[in-house]
Amino acid sequence: MLTKDEAHRLAEHWVAAWNAHDLDRILSHYEADAELISPVAAHLLNDPQGRVVGRDVMWGVKSIVLYYANQRGTHTGEYMELSPRGKVVRVVANYSG
Repeated sequence: MLTKDEAHRLAEHWVAAWNAHDLDRILSHYEADAELISPVAAHLLNDPQGRVVGRDVMWGVKSIVLYYANQRGTHTGEYMELSPRGKVVRVVANYSG
């Protein structure tokens, strides 16, 4: 069972990763087949279940590609170039139909 301290520690790490805009740290908190259920997703997807599943990441020398099902139910590939500090400096988004 998750303890109160473990829950707070996870929340602190997640918020710190989010605020640092560190994709690796953010994604380290998720399983590859993670599931998100949200009323916002339900509204954006026009789907009463509001369910988004999965993530996929590919990496290169100084870049990553994040491939995911977006809020419209189609797919998005975001090519992200990273600075020497490991922060995103350029994003090129590509969308399916």
